[in-house]
Amino acid sequence: MHKPDRAFLLGPLLKSVSRSFYLTLRVLPAGMRDPVGLAYLLARAADTVADTSLIAPEQRLTLLLALRDQVNGAAPEPALMRRMTEEIAGQQALVDEKALLESLGPALALLARMREPDRAAVREIVSTLTEGMEFDLRTFPDERSGRIAALDDAAALDRYTYLVAGCVGEFWTRMTYAHLPGTLAGDAATMLARGVRFGKALQMTNVLRDCGKDLRIGRCYLPTTLLAASGLHAPDLLLPDASRRARALRAVLVRTTLDHFREALAYTLAIPGSAVRLRLACLWPILIGLETLLLLVENPHWLDPARVSKLPRGRVYGIIARSVPLVAADGWLRRWVEGTMGRIEARLEAG
Repeated sequence: MHKPDRAFLLGPLLKSVSRSFYLTLRVLPAGMRDPVGLAYLLARAADTVADTSLIAPEQRLTLLLALRDQVNGAAPEPALMRRMTEEIAGQQALVDEKALLESLGPALALLARMREPDRAAVREIVSTLTEGMEFDLRTFPDERSGRIAALDDAAALDRYTYLVAGCVGEFWTRMTYAHLPGTLAGDAATMLARGVRFGKALQMTNVLRDCGKDLRIGRCYLPTTLLAASGLHAPDLLLPDASRRARALRAVLVRTTLDHFREALAYTLAIPGSAVRLRLACLWPILIGLETLLLLVENPHWLDPARVSKLPRGRVYGIIARSVPLVAADGWLRRWVEGTMGRIEARLEAG
């Protein structure tokens, strides 16, 4: 393997494990790329630890908490790095995931060399994201148990979406203020709140898209209170007619997601058209997320993991190509985004 220096960590390795996010990262202004890219790598490594189902949840939790301590500046633990390699990296079927875990030492060293404001921001975001992973490990049963647990209510879902994504919008906003002062229009409190809503919009899209898959490993992010309003319990979502029976619940959650996306659009339009890179980095997730939601509401089998509502790569590239010449045109962008939202709402109204 290539020596894991900065160029490798934030170049080939990041590209290999970040898929579509790498497109967003590459278009970011230069000053933001290193802290955002390193935060992604560390969070992705932590997520790999939390999701390695061949290791017992209690063991994963121990390693996850130890990794969080390392990110936050605890004395280096060579034994921890060995355990990561032997117990977690050894279980990875994907070469890229294995390389990521084996590169944790150099990634932590790179973090230690960062400017203090960036280092503090990366530590904060990775700590919060690992709280979300800890929440999963403590809330849901072992993936192999055959049991299902659901979140209690809408407040629990909202808190979860903050821990795993809303906090990323907050971090992104702080990085923008730090590296591109004067770029964001509006007061900081408003933009930070919109950044949180932006992240929640993307995570709610993921929750709905991946619901069928998550159910089969015992995780139901659809709240018990909302399920009950549709006469459902979490295990009912595994039945053949679940997609039909849960349509009303889907509509409620999609409308919540659209409200978040409206704030994401306001966030993006607060970036001047001259800041092309930053605008595109925000615009692409909105457009791709909304097209995914449209697929979802048009999918009569949305809870079937074999029929997941996922955009083909060609369609993603088409969205990217179409957006570039329109990036500074507020009116066109607003019509595009609001037009897609209107199509989603019309489909919900049609049932």
